[in-house]
Amino acid sequence: MLLAIDAGNTNVVFALVDSGTIKARWRIATDPRRTADEYAVWLSQLLTLEGYDRGAVTGVIIATVVPRALHNLQTLARKYFGGEPLIAGEPPVEWGMQLDVEEPHAVGADRAVNMIAAHALHAGDLITIDFGTATTFDFSDFRGAYKGGIIAPGINLSLDALVTAAAKLPRIAIEAPAGNMSVIGRDTVSQMHIGIYWGYIAMIEGLVGRMKAEVGRPVKVIATGGLATLFEKQTDVFDVIEPDLTIQGLAMLWDRAHIGG
Repeated sequence: MLLAIDAGNTNVVFALVDSGTIKARWRIATDPRRTADEYAVWLSQLLTLEGYDRGAVTGVIIATVVPRALHNLQTLARKYFGGEPLIAGEPPVEWGMQLDVEEPHAVGADRAVNMIAAHALHAGDLITIDFGTATTFDFSDFRGAYKGGIIAPGINLSLDALVTAAAKLPRIAIEAPAGNMSVIGRDTVSQMHIGIYWGYIAMIEGLVGRMKAEVGRPVKVIATGGLATLFEKQTDVFDVIEPDLTIQGLAMLWDRAHIGG
C-alpha cells in the first residue's frame, strides 16, 4: 500500500491508499521540529489500531508547503518504511501540467496536486477551492493548464485575527447557523457568528462569481479541504465536494511515476 503524506501549514495528513482507495487517514499538527522517530511512534500505533503494520506500506509520496518539515518526513520514509520517498513536483513525479503563471516555481504543491486530481475526475474548465490555513481558489482550463488563482485568509485565521486584535471579543466556535437564519445579530456572539460564517460565504460566492465572469465559459466548481462541508448547505456555489482531492492527486502521481500515464 501507498502512504501518501500531505504536509500543510496547519496539519500533516497521512493516508493509506490501496489501488486508488483510501483505507485510512490520520492528521497531526504541523511542527517542523517533530522528528522522524516521533512520527514513527505515533503512526505505528495508528496503523495497529486500523489492523495494519509498517510492512503493509510499500511506498511513500510526500507533498509539502512547509520546507522545514520535509527532511524529517523523508527520514521517516527511509528509516521506518525502507525506501526513498517520492516528492511531488520533483523528478520523477513532475506535475505533467502547464503552469501558465508568472511564477510557476511558487505554485504550492498542494494546489498543483489538487488540480491534477480535479482534472482526472472532472472535465472542462475548473475552479478548485481548498479550505485550509489559507483558502485558495485555483482556475485550470479545459486543457488542464493552471492559469492562476486567489489566496485568501482561511476562516480560522480570520477568526484568530479578529479575536486577537479586539480585546473584548470572545473566542467562538465556527459553525453553521442552526434555526434562526437572521443576519442581524442581537448579541455579541451571534454578531460574530454572522460576520465570520455569512461573511465567508459572501466572499466565496463573490470571488467565484468574478472568476466565472472573467473566464466567460461554463466552469465547474470543486471544493476540498476539511471545512468545505461547513458551507455546502448554505450556498449553491459548489458543484461537487471532493474531500480527499490532495490524497487522490498524490496517489495519481505515484501511479504515473511507476506505471506511466
